[in-house]
Amino acid sequence: MRLGIDLGGTKIEIVALDEVGQVLLRRRCATPADDYRKILDVIANLVVDAELELQQPGSVGVGTPGALSRATGLLKNSNTACLNGQPLLRDLEQTLDRPVRLANDANCFALSEAVDGAGVRGEVVFGVIIGTGTGAGVVVNKKILTGPNAIAGEWGHNPLPWPQPEEWPGPQCYCGSSGCIETFLSGPGLQRSHLQISGTQLSTREIVAGAGAGEPDCQRSLETYCDRMARALAHVINILDPDVIVLGGGMSNISSLYTEIPGRWGQYVFSDRVDTCLCPPQYGDSGGVRGAAWLWADT
Repeated sequence: MRLGIDLGGTKIEIVALDEVGQVLLRRRCATPADDYRKILDVIANLVVDAELELQQPGSVGVGTPGALSRATGLLKNSNTACLNGQPLLRDLEQTLDRPVRLANDANCFALSEAVDGAGVRGEVVFGVIIGTGTGAGVVVNKKILTGPNAIAGEWGHNPLPWPQPEEWPGPQCYCGSSGCIETFLSGPGLQRSHLQISGTQLSTREIVAGAGAGEPDCQRSLETYCDRMARALAHVINILDPDVIVLGGGMSNISSLYTEIPGRWGQYVFSDRVDTCLCPPQYGDSGGVRGAAWLWADT
């Protein structure tokens, strides 16, 4: 049995998978986001309760915001601030008294979709999470590509490629740079763009609905978003040339992305044709927690 933990900013979720990926159990609870020790306790309790209920032990994989520094072993770049600077992997292994595997949550999403999801037939899978922020992970032959700096797939904190004059220098990003892909392609990024285009503040849902109803400003906002996404993903294709790109997160529910973006990215890709497949996720919001469990797929 494989246990996966999704350590999110608002919830901690556990899933138990059998050998073929069928869900045996799923539980979630609120994240005590400002208390590191309580987070460790919540994870330990979820694992113990799951094993008692299912009457069998399991391997434990954890998906977390941020990544472990290879230099220090401490977590970095997490938007759950109390995790930063902490030896999370070491402390989890001590608390649970067993080996634990830990990976960035976007990497876990990509792994889930590569192992038995939308990217199962792809050798190279690029998994993108687009919601309140953006993140991505790279999986090659069902293995996460981490990199020596533990930042492989950190796509959202690169500049938006082929910027238009009105996009330069771009919005300020929380990372300290301006014009990051995240500032354009996150949900708040679409809302900001629509405000600039129309002078009206709408939610992402309202913009998408308005575009579907033929409202000109909403259509223009969504077309601008699709062109920006096409440019951003074309950059990935030019460098990585993945077989499959899987979109996840709240923005992945916009059905028009899967026709509009492939229709636009060809003008930016350095090839006579683009055979990369752009797919919605097979497991939706469950991708991250499933991917955490699949961190032990080689056992």
